[in-house]
Amino acid sequence: EAVFQNVKGVSKVVSGYAGGKVKNPSYREICTGTTGHAEVAQITFYSSKVSFEELLEVFWNTHDPTTLNRQGADEGTQYRSVIFYHTDEQRKAAENYKSQLEASKVFKNPIVTEISPLPDYYPAENYHQNYFDLNPNQSYCQYVVRPKVEKFKKQFHSKLK
Repeated sequence: EAVFQNVKGVSKVVSGYAGGKVKNPSYREICTGTTGHAEVAQITFYSSKVSFEELLEVFWNTHDPTTLNRQGADEGTQYRSVIFYHTDEQRKAAENYKSQLEASKVFKNPIVTEISPLPDYYPAENYHQNYFDLNPNQSYCQYVVRPKVEKFKKQFHSKLK
């Protein structure tokens, strides 16, 4: 969420849950790892200002797509690396980008990021929205989120709002 809020052309980023079996799950339910949902960010953007491919570039370069079911110290399928697409064009773009990364051997380990059609999406509770901005001193933000935001700002200066 925090990284994409800084991208030129992104108008809205909403933290939420997708890819599971439970209707309208709560964070507490998600944390059990039994609902099948992943924690996700729904990104609304102006395609005239930033392309889906540019968003993919930011995604692939600001997290480790080779780590299975993990985000920082948090483990479980709810923390998996996943791209949920809306259109066949987005699916093809995501698969092509992933294939190019695999062919280039940028990562030592295999890429485990899933690419799947967007099933039902549920916005997370209000206290999860803008989490980094509202909780910058929280340890998760300092050790997991801040390094990603700093990496984005350094690597993608031209895409910065």
